[in-house]
Formats: sequence, C-alpha cells, structure tokens
Amino acid sequence: MTAPDAPLVRQLLRRKPVARLIAESSGDIEAPPPGTPVASGLHLKRSIGLVQLSAIGIGATVGTGIFFVLNTSVPEAGPAVVVSFVIAAVTAGLTALCYAELASAIPVSGSSYSYAYATLGEIVAFGVGACLLLEYGVSASAVSVGWGQYLNEFFSDAFGFTLPNAIAQPPGDGGYVNVPAMVLVTLCCLLLVRGTKESATLNAVMVGVKIVVLVLFVCIAFTGFQADNLKPFAPLGFSGIGTAASSIFFSFIGLDAVSTAGEEVRDPHRTLPRAILIALVVVTALYIAVALAAVGAQSWTKFAGQQAGLAQILRDVTGQTWPSIMFALGAIVSIFSVTLVVIYGQTRILYTMGRDGMLPPAFATVSERTGTPIWNTVVVSVGVALLAGFVPLDVLADLTSLGTLVAFSVVSVGVMVLRRTHPDMPRGFKVPGFPVTPLLSIAACGYVISGLHPLTFGFFAAWLTGAAFVYFGYSLRHSRLRGAERPEADPRRARP
Repeated sequence: MTAPDAPLVRQLLRRKPVARLIAESSGDIEAPPPGTPVASGLHLKRSIGLVQLSAIGIGATVGTGIFFVLNTSVPEAGPAVVVSFVIAAVTAGLTALCYAELASAIPVSGSSYSYAYATLGEIVAFGVGACLLLEYGVSASAVSVGWGQYLNEFFSDAFGFTLPNAIAQPPGDGGYVNVPAMVLVTLCCLLLVRGTKESATLNAVMVGVKIVVLVLFVCIAFTGFQADNLKPFAPLGFSGIGTAASSIFFSFIGLDAVSTAGEEVRDPHRTLPRAILIALVVVTALYIAVALAAVGAQSWTKFAGQQAGLAQILRDVTGQTWPSIMFALGAIVSIFSVTLVVIYGQTRILYTMGRDGMLPPAFATVSERTGTPIWNTVVVSVGVALLAGFVPLDVLADLTSLGTLVAFSVVSVGVMVLRRTHPDMPRGFKVPGFPVTPLLSIAACGYVISGLHPLTFGFFAAWLTGAAFVYFGYSLRHSRLRGAERPEADPRRARP
C-alpha cells in the first residue's frame, strides 16, 4: 500500500494502472462507501457508433476556426496561408496517429489526461488536464465569438438589419459584451444536459450541413479564382507562414475531442482509431480547399478586419446575396455544432478528473435520468459564456493553440512510454514508423509553439500556476490513488 505519508516525489509520479482505468470506465470497480470524497457509482452510457463519433471529430474541428480564422492568418502569411494550413495539418496528423493508438489501447474518457495518468504520472496528468480544460474552454469561447458575425451577415442580407456592435461583437472589435455568443453557449448547455445520444445525433446532422456549405463555398469561390491574387505568394516570408500556422492550429482541436468520448463509444478499441483517422482526412481536405479557394478569389490584403469574410467573398464573386445568405446560415449551424462538441469534450475531462479525485466529486456526478453530468455541464457552460462574452478573440485563439500543442506533445510521449511499459497490451491500431512518427510529432508541435506571441506564454504560465495551487491544495490529498495498491490490478477484471 502507498502510505499517506509516502515521499512527495513518489506521490507526484504515481501512475494509474491501465487495467484500473479500463475497469472503472466499464463499471467493473464498485463505487466506494458513502462519505468518501469521490463521485457516485453511476457511469456514462455506451451509445455512440462510428458515424456519430467521426461526426464528433469533424464537428469539433471543421468550423473551429475556418469560418473566421482566415481574417487573422492571411494578413500574417499572405496567400502562403495554404502552406500554414499544411504545416498545421501535418502536425495534427502525426499526433492523430499517436492518439489513435492510445485510444485503441485505453478506451476511456479524459483524452490525453487519462493517457498521461497511465504513462507519465499524476503531476504530469494534472498539468495535461489543466491544458485540456484551457484548450476546450477557450476554444468553445473563441468559436462562439464568431457566431454573432455570421448572424449579422444573415440578418443584413435577408432582412436588411443588423444587431448593434455593442452586443454582437467581442471587446476589442467594437463591442462591450457578445450576447449572441452567450446565447449560443446556453443553447448548447440545454442540449447536452438532455442526453449524449441526442446531442451526438443532432451534431451528425449539423456536420452534414457544414460539409455541404463548405463544398459550396469552394465551388463558387473557384469560379472567381485569379492567379494574380497569389502574388506575392509569401509577402512576409517563412516567419509569417510559421506565425499563421501557430494561430490556426486551434482549428484542429476536434481530433482530441474524439478521444474524450472513449467511455460512451460502442466497440471502442476499433471505433476510436477509425473515427480519429476519418476526421483527420475529411478535415484536412476541407481546410486546404477552402483556404486555396479563398485566397484565389480575393486579394490577401482585403482579409484583415473583414467580418464574416467567407460570406463576403461569395457576395463579391457572384454579385448576389443568395450565396452569402446560404453560407451564413451554414456557418451559424456549423459554429453551433463546434461549440456543442467542444463543451461536451470539456465536461468529460472534468468528469474523469472528478472521478479520480483530482477535482471535487460533484464534477463526476452523473444524472440517473439523463446519464449526463448535469452540474458539471452547467459549470462549464457558465465559464465558457463569460469568456465568450467579455474576452477578445485573438487572445482566445492563441491560448487554445498552446494548450492543444502541449497536450498533443504529451500524447506522443505517452505512446513511446506505453510501448515500453506494456509492449504486449492489445491495440486496435499501432503508430506506423514507430518511434520516428511520435518524435516527429513532438518536433512539429515544438515548431508550431515557437511561433506563438510571447504574451500567450505569460497567460499560459499564469494558468499553470493557478493549476499548481489547486493540485497541491486539493488534488494531492484527495487523489483516489492515495493509499491504493501500486501493482497493476488483475487485468481479468477489465473488460476487453
């Protein structure tokens, strides 16, 4: 047994046995006695299939930034923003392969937090959990901020009026409080509280809508393609390309969102890696096609400060309002879908951390009626709504990128550690080119991180400092591994 007064270093580096992770997610480990600082014995329901899970990955990714990120990234890279998207896609792709292996081996909620807990130790896992909470919370806020822009675009073209900037724009862009963003988050909260299966089904429908809308944009924008718009191709040099890649990386957050659903997926060992790879292929193809069509149809100098830029491009190319009306409607649906899935991902990470004792047990309490963590969802939604309403978009985007990249790097390290500590563990997918692929993933993440604004690192350091206070003030003493047996649990207790 690990005594309560075990050496501090030993406590910080204690790892959660893989068999225990899987057994807890399957309900094979009974709930502790009443009065202990952990959640109830209720568990999440396995109700998501391959199509719905792939849609979660696509839904959390396509639309995370593509509807408005070009307005900030094109001025940084010029037409070479297409290369920036390729760099971000390659980085995400290398990491996606690592996610696919870990998700197939450890099909539980919590994403890279759970993977780090099994491979790198408790203190690292808590830090990754803090990064994920930052990543998801800030990403949902950043995406919902753009909802008001496309609402105004739709209202303007369809009805001839717009919402006042004071309530439809974020601070720094002429607004005081972004009311549409806060309304959007509230709607997502109500839907998630109702049930996971219902939310996943509606998301799958919305994903279909957004894919159709983006394909429509590409087809129409290419009719106005002019080669001269690609000159000069990289006006700000390779440094501008790298800076833009760092800014747009948060557009690939959805690949992580797939793994947060590990405990609610049917046949997770096969479904999880397949869904991650399907989402990666679809997202990369759409992003690059949209970016190329956009910079070919409009001079790169016009993107800066443009509101609802892709809808504006369609209006300019066709000289009519109906394409921009359709696109604005599609963007409204798409941004709703992204916000829904990203908030969902954050609640599942909090659920897992609460179950482990890293956070108060209320975060892991599941409603017997809906099978969802209602209190958890409400808390997350309130926090996201406040960020979306009062924090500028550019600050949100860069913080999301940094949190995502740190989590991605840890996943790549975790693959190598698990190969060494559990070489014979069944895996539904194995990273090709091991160990070169995980090493390349870490290097690519480091490169993209280097392009972020220095101020972003200051905010990030402040966040991690706050997380450290929480860990040493609460989590270290309430961890469920405190006093638990260190050897692996009998793997026969875990379901395959």
